[in-house]
Amino acid sequence: MFSRMIVGIFGALLLCLSACQSETNTMSKDEVSALYQKTDIPAPSAAQKPKELTIHDHTRIDKYYWLNERENPEVISYLEAENGYKDEMMAHTTDLQDKLYEEMKGRIKEDDQSVPYKDNGYFYITRYEEGSEYPIYSRKEGNLEAEEEIMLNVNELAEGFGYYRVGGRSVSPSNELLAYGEDTLSRRIYTIRFKNLNTGELLEDHIPNTTGGAVWANDNQHIFYAVKDETLRPVKIYRHRLGTSSEDDVLVYEEKDDTFSAFVYKTKSKDYIVIGAYQTLSQEYRVLDANNPTGKFRIIQPRERGLEYDITHFEDKFYIRTNLDAQNFRLMETPVDATTKENWKEVIAHRKDVLLEGMDVFKNYLVLSERKGGITQLRVRPWEGQEHYIDFGEDSYLAYTSVNPQFDTEVLRIGYQSMTTPNTTYDYNMASKDFKMLKQQEVLGGFSSDNYVSERVYAKVRDGVEVPISIVYHKDFKKDGTQPVLLYGYGSYGASMDPYFSSARLSLLDRGFAFAIAHIRGGEEMGRHWYEDGKLLNKKNTFYDFIDCGEYLIKEKYAAPDQLYAQGGSAGGLLMGAVMNMRPDLWKGVVAAVPFVDVITTMLDESIPLTTGEYDEWGNPNEKEYYDYILSYSPYDQVEAKDYPATLVTTGLHDSQVQYWEPAKWVAKLREMKTDKNPLLLYTNMDAGHGGSSGRFARIKEVALQYAFFLDLAGKNDIKG
Repeated sequence: MFSRMIVGIFGALLLCLSACQSETNTMSKDEVSALYQKTDIPAPSAAQKPKELTIHDHTRIDKYYWLNERENPEVISYLEAENGYKDEMMAHTTDLQDKLYEEMKGRIKEDDQSVPYKDNGYFYITRYEEGSEYPIYSRKEGNLEAEEEIMLNVNELAEGFGYYRVGGRSVSPSNELLAYGEDTLSRRIYTIRFKNLNTGELLEDHIPNTTGGAVWANDNQHIFYAVKDETLRPVKIYRHRLGTSSEDDVLVYEEKDDTFSAFVYKTKSKDYIVIGAYQTLSQEYRVLDANNPTGKFRIIQPRERGLEYDITHFEDKFYIRTNLDAQNFRLMETPVDATTKENWKEVIAHRKDVLLEGMDVFKNYLVLSERKGGITQLRVRPWEGQEHYIDFGEDSYLAYTSVNPQFDTEVLRIGYQSMTTPNTTYDYNMASKDFKMLKQQEVLGGFSSDNYVSERVYAKVRDGVEVPISIVYHKDFKKDGTQPVLLYGYGSYGASMDPYFSSARLSLLDRGFAFAIAHIRGGEEMGRHWYEDGKLLNKKNTFYDFIDCGEYLIKEKYAAPDQLYAQGGSAGGLLMGAVMNMRPDLWKGVVAAVPFVDVITTMLDESIPLTTGEYDEWGNPNEKEYYDYILSYSPYDQVEAKDYPATLVTTGLHDSQVQYWEPAKWVAKLREMKTDKNPLLLYTNMDAGHGGSSGRFARIKEVALQYAFFLDLAGKNDIKG
């Protein structure tokens, strides 16, 4: 939930300008890329201040450890120098970046709005106005013809801030009060504020240092929220009464195990406040009658090592999705007054080839999200009657249950997209099996899905496993071994990378690139075993899979041998660093966004956010077995004196997930060690964190920079397209 996952721009809101494909350029990289001509621009050089780091009778010398001094003017000067160098090196692409930005922005329907959803008598809407960076959150009482009530205009709230984000919006049961979180630094540290929706006035109540979410009790007077510790780990749950100081708030739960984090939410039934505690391999839940906010929470099932579960309430039962004797999870039920595991009764059995991912409960239906063959399927199971799977008519797609706050309904709100189909919202009648399309994201500029082709292929990797690859390209793309291909990967935390649509990506496809997603181990696309085979002491499978997928694309003539590019962010940035060390010759260019590359140092520093909670993902390097294994692939530690591909690295000064100094140190060491003259660029967003800029258009500029980098390397830097 709070892993090193990067917020990507899916671009379903972005538009397409057609651009003719450039002919494949057979000239050398020195001839086609202007980046290689800029040999007279001096690259920054970070000062070397060696620091010895010793554990397990092994000493590492870290020359750039000092770059973690965020407040040190010398650090800021170095980051600014790298930004200046990036600007000079990329100056010849300024017009191209502007062109790409205008293309991508031009695909966006600027005065757009979400499909309204109904909750507790109101229809809720998120909309944008032309030219605005931020959303407007509004509602209408009773029907869509009613007068609009603006709850928050984020454009107004964001004035004067370099970064601004609203999170955790929650309306009281009475519909009169709004609680919301406000982050002005991009550290994912929110101050909860309250607004009277009848008068428009802000209440004096404010609660700092939270995750942003506020959970209302049914009395409209009390809220529950999570507070972060000095490592930014949410560990305490408090109860707040409106009209009182946050200093007087009551601590109702404190997580004492430093490998666990805590959160709080309300069941869809509105009957229970739930406190969850979680780590990678186990969870624990406590519940409280939402009508009795000052009462005591009671535990569902005490935590056990390796026992994972989550809960949903329905009438006199809790439904429990669990891995108890079920690697791919199964569904259980238990009475609300007898909840420990000996009382659990099986509802849906474990299946070796199907991963049970989630559930949504309605008065007459249970809806299950299941993953089979890498694709999510939605299963509708009436409490009485015949169950069925929803037929989407495609083999490769992304489908999910959307916002479904209503309990007594036959209608399921669904989101759907594929690599050639923009994000689409449906209402699906679970009784009649009829679809009603409510909205397909409009892609301006003449976009037609008929101009693009998507495929799903399988690469047999070195240990015989078949790894899926999703590919999309323009219909004029020629699979003749001469074209550029951008391969994207993640492969950590059991996060599945689905075949999603991006209108921003069209700017690459229309210029002759194919885009591919490698569904490598470490994700969960093919089931729980897929994740377990790509973590801890199996982590190198993630990197080998990605390399082998790249070689497959060359072998099958999707990519020219000298035209294969790679991209990943956060833990996917670790992937980039690892495959650059292992096979630097395979990649013409790499973009590593907010990369987690200093794995050993970070996982030995318990003061850094996420460290203690991720021992079950990477291993605890305080144990020598894990230290040795992590050290063998940690990108920063494995940098050597050899040739590396052209590389663009991005980070944010205020990143809470991957601290800025990891990519900064990595670039400094690469600059010192590498033996080639390939471009190496570092861009630090001095106002943002893990997800980049907060505005919808500002984010596009960062995408335009990355695409211009790839296009220049491919010799496709002509602004005419």
